[in-house]
Amino acid sequence: MTKIQEIATYAQENAAKLGIKKFDIYGSTVDDTSVQVDQGEPKQVKASNRSGVTVRVWNEENTMGVTSTTDVDPKGLELALKTAYEASFFGVKENVPDFSPEATIPIPNKHQEKALQAPVSELIEKLLVAEKELLATHSAIKGVPYNGLAQRDIDRFYLNSEGALRTESHSLASIYLYSKTEEEGKKPRSAGAYRVKETVADLDIAGCIKETAEKTISHLHYEKIKTGKYQVVFSPEAFLSLLGAFSNLFNAQNILDNQSLSKADDIGKEIASPLLSVYDDALHPANIGAESFDGEGTPTRQIKLIENGILTSFLHSAGTAKRLNAQPTGNASIGAKVSVSPNFYHVFAAGTPEKELSLATAENVILIDDLQALHAGVKALQGSFSLPFDGWLVNKGEKVSIESATVAGDFLELLKSIVYVEKEVELTPGGVAPRVWVSELSITGD
Repeated sequence: MTKIQEIATYAQENAAKLGIKKFDIYGSTVDDTSVQVDQGEPKQVKASNRSGVTVRVWNEENTMGVTSTTDVDPKGLELALKTAYEASFFGVKENVPDFSPEATIPIPNKHQEKALQAPVSELIEKLLVAEKELLATHSAIKGVPYNGLAQRDIDRFYLNSEGALRTESHSLASIYLYSKTEEEGKKPRSAGAYRVKETVADLDIAGCIKETAEKTISHLHYEKIKTGKYQVVFSPEAFLSLLGAFSNLFNAQNILDNQSLSKADDIGKEIASPLLSVYDDALHPANIGAESFDGEGTPTRQIKLIENGILTSFLHSAGTAKRLNAQPTGNASIGAKVSVSPNFYHVFAAGTPEKELSLATAENVILIDDLQALHAGVKALQGSFSLPFDGWLVNKGEKVSIESATVAGDFLELLKSIVYVEKEVELTPGGVAPRVWVSELSITGD
């Protein structure tokens, strides 16, 4: 990463030359290779190398201008600093973003070597084998319409005129398989699975094939379901996708913009069942490619959002933290308007449940595996949702696939009506979580 030292030096020199006293720069380079296959043939190979920097400059009146560029040589940086400086005179006068007070706090440097990237031919070969093995698991599985094997190298840095300088690099690889069935006189059924690791060699491809096949096959014998109220169990992925859809609940920027289900003084309020704890934990050991600082250079950390059902904290940028008299949390991305977003959820069981629940003994519960149409079926500011899902009706361990159905409810009520949180957690694209049991929700069948 000596290149970052060079960029820092160019930036300091150019800023001095232009008479700019206060600036910061965030940049990243992403090197990406991904492949897809279709019926034994390579379908798509993509390779991209994207790099970009965002430069912010404050003028003597302390208003700020922002510009982004992909050009990080001395000339490009000089132009970016100049453009941002000119733009600063048109910047907002109120709540002007500022440096994070934590941008210069030392971070324990976990030295990460980037992995050696596997050749594209190896990616295609591995994915073709995976497709073939998945198709061979059952005669009804006729295709794997969505699949992908990808590897990525990421370098990121942040620096500012007060001496902050942070850099980090990491690699990650992922595989996604989604298979589809065709049987005479029956509706096509489908299901998918996902795995992520630091390198392609370490990916559990066999586990991904097995999970996809088992889920898909379990949907072959489906039945209609009666409309009514049911006890519902959310899979880890389904629960996290719902939590993500209502993340305005914890987002300090949304709260300040009146675009949230929470108010600034809701900290300390009981918003969920005491059996639930939710953290945002960028540094969780299961988070492959964890980022140790955000776009403003603030170190990332574990943030306790809900502790035993109590709303304990919000996610902050430097600006929202200042306005709400809190600490920045390492959840900011840099830009003309700084935005705040979660890093990696960790949901787990807290408190003592009235009784242990199990799918092996429960009667007539619905297990929701995958929620669909989240962009259309969620009213994030009202708190309501109505979503089609894939899942099963479970009776004493016997699972029968549901032909098609919709689950509807109010997210804040759902949090309060959690009756059991399982111990076992699973890794999903959005974080780690266990299965979560809710006392009852409205299910609309066919």
